[in-house]
Amino acid sequence: MGFDDLKSQAGLTSLNNYLADRSYIEGYVPSQADSVVYAALSGTPSADLMHALRWFNQISSYSESERKGFPGDAKKLSCYGPASDSKKADDGDDDDDDIDLFASDDDDEETERIKQERIEQYQAKKVKKTAVIAKSSLLLDVKPWDDETDMKQVEERVRAINADGLVWGISKLVPVGYGIKKLQIAAVIEDDKISTDYLEEAITAHEDLVQSMDIAAFNKI
Repeated sequence: MGFDDLKSQAGLTSLNNYLADRSYIEGYVPSQADSVVYAALSGTPSADLMHALRWFNQISSYSESERKGFPGDAKKLSCYGPASDSKKADDGDDDDDDIDLFASDDDDEETERIKQERIEQYQAKKVKKTAVIAKSSLLLDVKPWDDETDMKQVEERVRAINADGLVWGISKLVPVGYGIKKLQIAAVIEDDKISTDYLEEAITAHEDLVQSMDIAAFNKI
């Protein structure tokens, strides 16, 4: 049995622990496993569940149509998770492993036919695999000038920065001292389209509200 109720705290904790050393639910690229688990969540994981939050922001950066196009076959939720690992190890993580291009048979004609069928199956599976875009998960610290700065307006200005390859995530206000609070906001960017220099320039352009922007965390996904 794999994941159960991902709307409960226990379920979210299980997901967070599972993703501690994984980028995705299965393998090294987004798949239907990610789509199924993502759909089972009721919302964004809390900030203390950092691994689940990182994964959630990454999958959220894809549109619904892109998530539907992830490779693989969708299964029920309980087929994914910690308890399913051992079975998957026995079954093999990649369907390509099931294809033996050099199967032998006493009948040369039958052997050639089987071999050709398997080559065609292999090539068809390769064609279906979706190219994955390189992305990064960021956590930004946006600092105001003083304690009188309207932080709600700061967040509105930041989220108003709209560009292809940029998706904003959750945010919160973090005290820094003397009554001043900074805006901490998550984002997922496509590496080929958005740079951190662009984000810094766009955010600090609001110089009436923003003093500086720092990168608190940066992870390739």
